[in-house]
Amino acid sequence: MTVLGPADAPLIYVIAGEPSGDLIGASLIRALRQRTDGHIRFAGIGGEQMAEEGIRSPIALSDLAIMGMVEVLPQAFKLLRLVRETADEIDRLAPVALVTIDSSGFCFRVAEKLHHKPRRPLLIHYVAPMVWAWREHRAREAARWYDHLLTLLPFEPPHFVKVGLPTSYVGHPVIEGGADRGDGPAFRARHGIVAEVPLLIALPGSRRSEVRRLLPVFRATVERLAARFPDLQVVVPTVETVAATVAAGIADWPVRTLLVSGKAEKFDSFAAGNVALAASGTVSLELALAGLPMVIGYRIWAVTAWALKFAVKIQYASLVNIILDQPIIPELLAAKCEPVGLAAEVETLLTDADARQRQIDGCREALRRIGHGEIAPSLRAADRILELTAERAASESQ
Repeated sequence: MTVLGPADAPLIYVIAGEPSGDLIGASLIRALRQRTDGHIRFAGIGGEQMAEEGIRSPIALSDLAIMGMVEVLPQAFKLLRLVRETADEIDRLAPVALVTIDSSGFCFRVAEKLHHKPRRPLLIHYVAPMVWAWREHRAREAARWYDHLLTLLPFEPPHFVKVGLPTSYVGHPVIEGGADRGDGPAFRARHGIVAEVPLLIALPGSRRSEVRRLLPVFRATVERLAARFPDLQVVVPTVETVAATVAAGIADWPVRTLLVSGKAEKFDSFAAGNVALAASGTVSLELALAGLPMVIGYRIWAVTAWALKFAVKIQYASLVNIILDQPIIPELLAAKCEPVGLAAEVETLLTDADARQRQIDGCREALRRIGHGEIAPSLRAADRILELTAERAASESQ
């Protein structure tokens, strides 16, 4: 395990178990360095974004980015082994704080292992479990293992404070991630896409299971759209966890389809695109920030879908719709996620200027509600973490 930073600086261990958390983790590391003038050390688990900040992860995110009750079961023993090995490594390194980001299935188990140690780090979880949507018991579970929680959405803290977990709202890091700074004309010029060509940005997810389910549906959707828009082209931004799976899945798409990777290429493609077809997830907020109208499609295994039908307490899947409590973004989920409906929604956004503008205006309001235009959320999170570690150091010295 490589530890980054001056030898006499405090160590913070950061765990991100999936690409969206990896982005948050990278932003947090940069913010903590800024607030401490670099007098801080880091180790952790992450992906390509945290790797750019120097983190050499001992675990590949593809081993952790598993979603759904049915999907997790075959990997259970492997995940438990990784939990044990990670907790042992953190205990050996003795950081002042462990910051786990999202991925509660893995992170909570690591925190549980460490919670029982006689001398343990401050345990902080960043990104609240969606207890306002389903599995309300996760609030009590978080309170059992953690010292503090950092939330992305302003309505989340009361759900955790009421069960005894100190909680701070810091805002959503996606608003500082750069999705609104892409260069569309440069992207089109770089890839030989003329200005008049309609460009669809397809985002089938960051987990192998969801990519395998969505790619065939997205392909059939593109095939229908190509009959209506013969010069249509597609760009598929991807991440390292699923790059090979995506490349194989788009090899026979019926229109010119480009696979791109890296944050800069992704955000440039957003600026170049006319509409996006995306899996549900954090990417919907990135698309909102980029001002790119979108359609959300999502499929899960039938057993998981059946169970969620009885457990979920909210109407919507995308964060923009959840924040606004209205269907600004079209969502076609489970059985409704099929090519005819998806193609019709994409066509509307390609041809109806009023529909496009309504969605863009709604997305702006949702972003305003999660802190767009205020102090950077990663700086808020860094400030709170440093306050908490200072408070704990002071109490231990008494």
